[in-house]
Formats: sequence, C-alpha cells, structure tokens
Amino acid sequence: MPLIGGPVFGIVLGILVRNLFSPGVQFTPGIQFGGKQVLQWSIIALGFGLSLTQVAKTGLESLSVTLVTMTVAFVSALLLGRLLKVHGKLQILIGVGTAICGGSAIAAVTPIIEPDEHDTAFAISTIFLFNLVAVLLFPLLGHLMHLSDLGFGLWAGTAINDTSSVVAAGYSYSHAAGDFATIVKLTRATLIIPVCLILAFATAWRAKRAARHSDEPVNFSLRRIFPWFILWFLVASGLRTMGYVPVVALPAIRFAAEFMIIVALTAIGLSANLRKMASTGPRPILLGLGVWAAVSISSLLVQLVIGQL
Repeated sequence: MPLIGGPVFGIVLGILVRNLFSPGVQFTPGIQFGGKQVLQWSIIALGFGLSLTQVAKTGLESLSVTLVTMTVAFVSALLLGRLLKVHGKLQILIGVGTAICGGSAIAAVTPIIEPDEHDTAFAISTIFLFNLVAVLLFPLLGHLMHLSDLGFGLWAGTAINDTSSVVAAGYSYSHAAGDFATIVKLTRATLIIPVCLILAFATAWRAKRAARHSDEPVNFSLRRIFPWFILWFLVASGLRTMGYVPVVALPAIRFAAEFMIIVALTAIGLSANLRKMASTGPRPILLGLGVWAAVSISSLLVQLVIGQL
C-alpha cells in the first residue's frame, strides 16, 4: 500500500504551481470546473464498482459514528468559539464545514444565516487549510496506528471535512479504504439537508421573535442544497447491482475514476491561495483546528468503543 498516492501528489503539485507561478484569471473557470464537476463525475464513476447492498450496509454501519462526530463538531465549535471570542455566525460556518462537507456545507448555509462575505471567506479558508493537512497527514497516521482498511475508511469519512480530501486520503491508503471512505462521506454529506432545515427554521423564528424582516421569507431552497451527484452515484451503483455494467469494463471505469480524482485534486490545489489563508488571522484557524481535532479524536474513540478499530 502506498503511503502517498496520486491524489496527494496532485494536490501538492497544484498548491506549488498556484503559489509559485500564480496562474492567470483566464485559467480560473477551468480550475473551478476541475475541482467541482470532475470530482463529482469521479464519484459517480466509483459507484459503478459498488453494489447497492454494499453502499447501504456501509452507510448504516457508519451512521452512529457520523452522528457522534457531527454532535462533537457543533458543540466544540460553540464552546471554543466563545472561548476564542469568535462570533456566532462564524462559529456556525466553521462548525457546519467541519461536521458535514467543508466548503459545500458552508455554501449551503450561507444564504440561510446570511453572514458577511468576510466571514464566509474566513470559514472557507480555514476549512480548506485543514483539508490539505488531512490529505497529507491521515494516511501516514493511519499506517502508524496500523488501522485496517475499513477502520481508516471510517475515520477518514467521518473526520475529514471535504469530499475531495476524503477521496484523496482514502485512496492514498488503499482501494478498499477509498471505497469505504467515499460511501461514509456521501452518507454524511446528505445530512446537510436536515441541518439546513433546522437552521432555516431557527433563523425564521429568531427573525419573527425580534420583529425584524418577519414578512420576508428565508432564502432557502432544498433543490439548491441537495447534493445531486450522490443521487447519480446511487444510480450508477444500482446499474452495477442489476448487472448492467459488464465485469470486463470495471477496470477501465476504476482507472477513469482514479484519473478524474487526480485531476480534481490538482485543480483544488491550484485554487489554494496560502497567502490569503494566512491573512485570515489566528482565531478562526485555532477554532478550526480545535473542532477538527475534536472530531478526529472522537471518531477514533467511538470506533474503539464499538469495536470497529
């Protein structure tokens, strides 16, 4: 098993190019396309190699750990945020980003709680910083702790923020760990829907209670926040389960998926502005570090308690 795989090399190469040569703005649309669309296509392609039975079994097995780590993320964001004197909306953004799916979760809740753009940039930069650290650090720590493929997949899927970083770390550890981590992460990502609903109702209630904007609807759209690529991942898995995907085609599909993962992670690395991250200041970074550490440790502890390590 390689300690460092292609996705890790891709993201590191992207970071180096971005911060040493600074690609021009004409490359921005392509970088954004690679970091989002190509990543989603790679996950859908991975679905062709997994049966629905395996997906359902993994999702249910990981749900208890996911719920615990989500609770830990929100509670630690609240407590540490108060300790560090980080205001409430930034606490929510960092808590949601760490608990569920990084920048995607932050983007989903932003129109609901309506933070200013500076807070959103703070949260995204902080979450992205720890995504990069996780991609490099988790596989090494997993090998040092002698985690099984399933143990590492569950740890990565519940403790790493962004889908791209989960995929990169999982497949850097092993194919089995990557498959498991991807399913766990997709199960976790769907929880953005109930979280957004709760925040929308809480925001509306608070607005009415304060008698401000009570006649204005909360800017919330279930269609906008729903991660549609997860639905297509399940469709691909269903086609595999029903035998519509020839076994002889599976190696080529897996190769294509892994290639797209590397392309996507390289694009994400190309979007990493380290100078901008450094300018966000220490308090949000310390908050992100504390919440991320709490989630990572709690994931391992829950697995240890339930005997999955």
